[in-house]
Amino acid sequence: TLGRDKLELVEDADFSARRKQMNLPQENVLYFLEKHSPVLEAWQCELLRIVRMLAQYFYPQKQTKVMNEGCATFVHYYIINKLYEQGQITEGAFMEIMHSHTNVVLQPEFDDPRFSGLNPYALGFAMMQDIRRICQDPTDEDREWFPDFAGDPDWRKVMRDAWANYRDESFIQQFLSPHLIRKFKLFTLTNDADLPNLVVSQIHNRAGYKAIRRDLAKQYDLAYLEPDIQVTDADLRGDRELKLTHTVRDGIHLDEEDQEEVLKHLRRLWGYDVSLDAVETAFEN
Repeated sequence: TLGRDKLELVEDADFSARRKQMNLPQENVLYFLEKHSPVLEAWQCELLRIVRMLAQYFYPQKQTKVMNEGCATFVHYYIINKLYEQGQITEGAFMEIMHSHTNVVLQPEFDDPRFSGLNPYALGFAMMQDIRRICQDPTDEDREWFPDFAGDPDWRKVMRDAWANYRDESFIQQFLSPHLIRKFKLFTLTNDADLPNLVVSQIHNRAGYKAIRRDLAKQYDLAYLEPDIQVTDADLRGDRELKLTHTVRDGIHLDEEDQEEVLKHLRRLWGYDVSLDAVETAFEN
């Protein structure tokens, strides 16, 4: 028994040492392959680095879809209206541009065949318009919910601050108003496997507005949208198996077909066996 305990201590020490040496766990799988793959040549590692850097460059764009589209649509709408007011464009050109703008910000109803969720152009543009309204013509409700900028005569400053310091989930969490929640007819549905029917859990009241805003913001948080898969071990002195761990949130597992396809490519890049374990974790609000 003492011998077995001593062996386990040695194995634990070796495990901890190699994890420390390779900076494990590592969420950037491509980075790990680039630095530690036993089979890739230098030029192949360079290709991985290029792909990794490009992916990291575009990653923030996925976090600011509503803000990017909302900002662009709002600025375009504002400029076109100013040009028309100053007589810089004709009525025909103005109507053509407004026709295109209306199509872009269209938000189909839930029972419309075209409905596919919230249109980021529609939500983003509406939120930009709403910020300007809250600054220029606030209601008592606006002053209660947004005391920091309701009634601020410099709505451009408020807008620039939002563009510079927020991404989609934090922007929605901070700036989505009860007025817009009512306008977009938003509410929260709870899909509990233990219940026979869907439940409307949040409606248009004070607590409901806060919860709806939080729930909608979470739908734009990539930490919840994308799977959390990390490299957790690779014994380069042993069988060289690459071990990945998927932290399962809210009971949502990976699609089996996609999982096998990804593992197939990882095995080719690693050169040895690659395994993926799922670890359940409680969903945090």
